[in-house]
Parts: sequence; C-alpha cells; structure tokens
Amino acid sequence: MPVVAFGQKPRARDIGIPFNGTPGRFNAITDVEGVEVGYSTIISGQGKNIRGQGPVRTGVTAILPRGKNNNPVFANWYSLNGNGEMTGTTWVTESGFLETPIMLTNTNSVGVVRDAVTKWFIKTGWHKDDFWFAYPVVAETYDGFLNDIYGFHVKESNAYEALNSATTGPLKEGNVGGGTGMMCLGFKGGTGTASRVVKVSDSTYTVGVLVQSNFGKRRNFTIAGVPVGKELRDTLDYDFKAAPSYRQEGDGSIIVVVATDAPVLPHQLKRIAARVPIGMGLVGGRGENGSGDIFIAFSTANRTAFQRKDFVKVEQLPNDLIDPLFDATIQAVEEAIINAMVAAETLEGINGNKVYKLPQSAVLRILKKYNRLK
Repeated sequence: MPVVAFGQKPRARDIGIPFNGTPGRFNAITDVEGVEVGYSTIISGQGKNIRGQGPVRTGVTAILPRGKNNNPVFANWYSLNGNGEMTGTTWVTESGFLETPIMLTNTNSVGVVRDAVTKWFIKTGWHKDDFWFAYPVVAETYDGFLNDIYGFHVKESNAYEALNSATTGPLKEGNVGGGTGMMCLGFKGGTGTASRVVKVSDSTYTVGVLVQSNFGKRRNFTIAGVPVGKELRDTLDYDFKAAPSYRQEGDGSIIVVVATDAPVLPHQLKRIAARVPIGMGLVGGRGENGSGDIFIAFSTANRTAFQRKDFVKVEQLPNDLIDPLFDATIQAVEEAIINAMVAAETLEGINGNKVYKLPQSAVLRILKKYNRLK
C-alpha cells in the first residue's frame, strides 16, 4: 500500500476511487529512485486585477531525474496537440538524452525560468568543465483565468527555490508549484502524481508520472468509466467575473513527465510518451485545438550511458516485453490527473474569478450509483 505522509491530504485512492495497477511506496514519480521534485508556489493579493501587482496565483515545479547530480538520462518526447511549449526538445530527440532538470510553469514565464536554470548551473557548478552548453527543458500551461499572467510574477528566485527544494518522498499535489492556478475538466486542477510497479520477466520496474493538469471539458470528465462530468454538469461552474482571460471550454493544456527505472532507449521512451494520451482519454481528455498536450519520458537506467569520448555498452529491454510499461504509464497518468483534482482546493483569483474544488462527496455518490466503489 502507498504511504500517506503525516499532514498529506487524502488522495483519490484514500477516498475510495478505484484504479487499476499496483502503486509504488509513495504512489508518486519519486518512487523512481533518484528522482526529486521541488516547488515554488506564489499566491498573493485578491480582488481587481492590476497588471504587475496581482492577484498572483502561479508558480514553478522542478523535476530532477537524478537529483542534484548532473548525469544525463535517456529521454524522448511526444506531442498530442502542440498549442503549447516545451523548450529543449529538439536536442532531446536529436541526442537521445535529457541533460537538464525539467521545469514547469505558466505560459508567460517560460523564458525567465529557462534563463534561471542556466544561471543555476553556474551557481551550483552543475557543469564541471569550462566550456559547456545545455538546453533547459521548460514547459508551460496557461493560468490566466486566475493569475495576473501578464504581470510576470515568476522570477529567477522562484526557479531557484523549486530546484533547491527538490526532494524525494511524498509530494504535495493540487494548488502547488506550476500547477497553482490551473483548471481541469470543469473543476480546479493543478499538480498530480502517481506510480506503478510492474514485473517484466524476472525483473521489477517502476513507472512514475507527474502532471501539470489544466485541460478538458466538463462534459467529457470520466472516472472509472463513469460520466461524472455529465452528472455534475450544473454543479459549481467556474465563476467568471472579468477579463483579461476567458477561454473556450476545453482550452488549457497538460504537461506530463514520465520516469522509469526500466532499461529503455530513446526510441522506446518515445513510444512510452505516446501512451500518455490514452490515460488522458480515460478521464476525458480529447486534445482540443486550444490545448497544449506535451509529454516527456526518461529512464534512469544505464547510468554510465552518457559519455563524450568513451564507447559504452547499454542494456535494453526487448520491445516484445515493453507492454507492461505501456500499461503502467496509462494507469499512472489516469490516477495522477485525478489525484491533482482531489488535492486541489477552491481558488479565487483575478477580478474574483473562481474555480471550485472537485465535490468529493458528490463524486463518490455518483460512483456508488454506477457500482464503481471498492
């Protein structure tokens, strides 16, 4: 059974929502050994939006594949719908390696976070040689319904805070880090995580997922095959009071980071990342025109694979044995999205715009009606 840390909010499984598969100890991306996650959450002000002053509802999330150790990992990425941004991906595809942390923030803060990561490299001595280059991977989703997004409130210090605070173990979810101001499937969304442990031949591997969830139409919202969104169609709709930011239903985005300790190579990681949309689809994701749905997957196996001069031998899982990793990815994505929604709290932002938390008692009543509760 996954651990629930002291002070951690009840998660989707804790309240009885059923999922397939076996989670790891923390049911988080940090179940993949070495992976660390840190946050910087910025919440201040209320009332009328005064550009540059707030209200502010945003933040930064940092995912470090091997913690504070600079040891690149095999990686690849996939886009279901490209109405969004993830920097550094051309070199990930070209080289097969992820050489930097992965950072998540809001749409208008990608640049400052990208620059801050490079400065963090210098401050921390991340690169030991005198001459080096790196292309930080920074992704975004749009939080302008609640956040003074044109006020540019994310600073270098917030990226540093997320990077320096990164740790393993149980993770906060919901209104934290880059997910602070996000909305999902008609309710409050944000940051969520989950993991799966699978047996492949005689070996056991972990797949962990972290999502920044800000997508979807309420009418498509589904849990365990139950049309929860249709049942809740008249419940706690978004309170929209004033511009500048109103979006069509379904606009938004989702960024998904998949980690595994299985020995898979970049072409296989592309295949794993391409299974993320199936997990999205299970909860109601459709990849709408106005949604940026971008995913990246990496493997912490083959620890000595990144070399500049030496030949290396690497271990590879056969393609014929990869299906359990596909299943684990799909299951973990589904649960991570629901975890984000269960953890998220009602949040009021600019101009009194408000997004409501998932009404858990109503959800459980609906699941019971459809005989889906454990």
